[in-house]
Amino acid sequence: MTNEKQAAVNAVEAKKAVIDDVADSIWEYAELSLQEEKSCAKYCEVLEKEGFAVEKGICGIATAFSASFGSGRPVIGILAEYDALSGLSQKAGSLVREELVPGGCGHGCNHNLLGAGSLAAALGVKAYLEATGRPGTVVLYGCPGEEGGASKAFMAREKRWYGLDAALTWHPEDVNEVVTGSSNSCIQTQYKFTGVAAHAAGDPERGRSALDAVELMNVGVQFLREHMSDKARIHYAITDAGGRSPNVVQPRASVLYMVRSNHVAEAVELQKRVDDIARGAALMTGTTAEKQFIDGLADTVPNHTLETVLYRNFEELGVPVHTDEELAYADALSGTYPGSDRVPGIGARYDNGICRRVKEMQARTGHAMNDFLAPLYQGPAFEPGSTDVGDVSWQTPTGQIHVAAQPNGSPGHSWQNVSCGRTEIGRKAAIHAGKVLAAAAIDLLTEPALLEAAKAEFRSQTEEGYVCPIPADAVPVVPE
Repeated sequence: MTNEKQAAVNAVEAKKAVIDDVADSIWEYAELSLQEEKSCAKYCEVLEKEGFAVEKGICGIATAFSASFGSGRPVIGILAEYDALSGLSQKAGSLVREELVPGGCGHGCNHNLLGAGSLAAALGVKAYLEATGRPGTVVLYGCPGEEGGASKAFMAREKRWYGLDAALTWHPEDVNEVVTGSSNSCIQTQYKFTGVAAHAAGDPERGRSALDAVELMNVGVQFLREHMSDKARIHYAITDAGGRSPNVVQPRASVLYMVRSNHVAEAVELQKRVDDIARGAALMTGTTAEKQFIDGLADTVPNHTLETVLYRNFEELGVPVHTDEELAYADALSGTYPGSDRVPGIGARYDNGICRRVKEMQARTGHAMNDFLAPLYQGPAFEPGSTDVGDVSWQTPTGQIHVAAQPNGSPGHSWQNVSCGRTEIGRKAAIHAGKVLAAAAIDLLTEPALLEAAKAEFRSQTEEGYVCPIPADAVPVVPE
C-alpha cells in the first residue's frame, strides 16, 4: 500500500469518533423509509462541517442528498443508506428480546452502520484528494428508503448515476467478502377496487363486490403463472378485504402485488400483464380499479473488475479484529437463533471448493464472528432478493462488499441485528468498510487503465440498455 493510500486509511481511523457518533445517532433515530428527517439532517450537518458541498432533497426526495468534494474526473460515487424497519425496537447489546421503545422501529438491516461506513469512505478519499491535490471527485449519496422506497431507482430515472465513473458501496453482514452475482428486479403496485355496497341477501343484484374483483384478479394471476418465465415471481397480499360483515357486499378492497424477475425489462413487461388482469377483474365485477405504483428496482449487474480491486484492498487491510469480550458476546448472541452453524458467503453457496475452505476458516476462528476474509468468487451467482443498488449498476460500474457486523447466521431484519448494531462489533465493521472502499476508490482515481477496464466490462454487460421500472409520473410513496 502506498504511503498516500495508507495516509487516507489512517484518516478514516482518525475520524472514528465522528463515524461512531453518526452510526449510534442513526441507530437511535431509527426512522422508517422516506421519513429519515433526523438522519438526513445529521449526515448533512457532519458533511458540511467536513468541507463537502451538500445538496439536499435531490431528485425530488426530501430525505435524499449528495455531498461532493474535489473537482474534475474521475467521479467516484459512494452509496449510503439509513432507513430502519418497523417493529424492531431493541435495546443495544442485549442478549434477549427487549424493546427500547414499545412498538418502535429498529435497524434490523444495520443501515445505521451502512451509512456510517460509507461516510467513512468519503472522508478517506477526501483526505487523499486534499493531501495529493490530484484531480478527481468523491460524492457521497444519501439514499433513503431502501426498505420499500427504492430511492436509487428514482435517482436512476433522473439519470443521476450516469454522471459517475464508478460507484462503490457495502452492506453489513455476517461475513467479510466481496459481493458478486445478480439479483431480482422488483415492482410493487397497489390495486384498489371500488364497488357498490348492498345487502348480500336482500339486495344482492344491486351490489358490486370489490372483494370479488380482488379474488378474480388473484385467480387471473394464478393462471398467468403458467405462462411466465420460470425465473419470474409474483407475490401478493390482500391489504383490505372490505370489512368484517359477510352479509354486506364489500364496496372496497385492495391488494398489493410484487412482480419479480432476474431482468428488469422482463419484470416491466410482466407488470403490464398483471395490470391487464386487474382491469379485467374490474370489468367482470362492475367495479373500478385504481392502480398506485409503490416502488420498483432493477436487477444487479456485477462488475468483476471492481470486485477484484475491492478484494485486493480487502486482502491488504485484513478484517476487523475483535476483543475476547466482543467474541464472547457474539458467541452468546448466536445461541439465540437457529442457523448459527451455516456456512456463510456467496462463494460458499455456489462453489464446493470455496465452501470447504470457508468451513476450515470457521473452524480455525472458533467463534461465531467470522474473523476471516472469504475467498474471492466470481462465478455464476443469483440472490433472489432485491436491492435498488441494481439500478445504479445499470448506469455506472458498481462494486460492493460485505463486512461482518454480526455473528454467523444472524437473521436478516432481526432484533439480534439491532442489538449488535450499536456495539463495538458494529462500529468496527463500519470503520473497516470505510477503509476498504476508500482504498479501492483511490485505485480508481489513480489507475486510468483499471477504471477503463471496469467501464469496458460495464458496457458489455449493459449493451441492451437500462429499462427503468419507475413510471414517468410516479413519486416516492411513504409506505403505510
